[in-house]
Amino acid sequence: MTAPRTVPGVRPVIGVDAGTASLREADHLVHHLADRLGLPAGTIACTHLIRTDDRRGTAVSLVPPNAGAAEAAWRRLAALDVPELGAALGDRTHGPLTAARTAALAAAEHTARRGGRAVLYPGVEHLTGTVTAADLLTLTAVDRLTVVGAPADAPGPDPATPVHTRDHVRPEWRDGRLTLALVPAAGGTLAPFEVPEPTPCCADHS
Repeated sequence: MTAPRTVPGVRPVIGVDAGTASLREADHLVHHLADRLGLPAGTIACTHLIRTDDRRGTAVSLVPPNAGAAEAAWRRLAALDVPELGAALGDRTHGPLTAARTAALAAAEHTARRGGRAVLYPGVEHLTGTVTAADLLTLTAVDRLTVVGAPADAPGPDPATPVHTRDHVRPEWRDGRLTLALVPAAGGTLAPFEVPEPTPCCADHS
């Protein structure tokens, strides 16, 4: 097996399609793969909505912290006995053609940072209970905070504003930045726009 061609400073992205339909199922898939593939700290894993002629559902993308970790994850992924699983890494594919193509779409979207909802990312372990807006930006990989309903050119929330995480914080790639959408909550506080349904996914993985 040859090593993937990479660009210096660019982290390889693995796309995976295992036939999941909902975001919640994709969240479970992310945690399952993180365990099975031994993904190291610093990995970013996202879910992606897929809408093509052949597929309606979700896929995931995995970005280990370096090329070596990505190659190790790819080898373990290819060794999994999951016939319906498709995967893509650079110009390599694995599994059924349709699933591999969908996996490549997820990988391309994450590589361009134009889409993808982050489930795993550096610092996510700090986002339990109530934190401040400043904590979100200084302790995690989240780059930007927005408040739903605020003008597009409005500054972000006051750094001291409490944010009720509900133990479920899913920022998204927007214009190259990992962005978390927040909504006003009681008492001048904020909360993530996405509400856990019905409870935070995979709490036992925390």
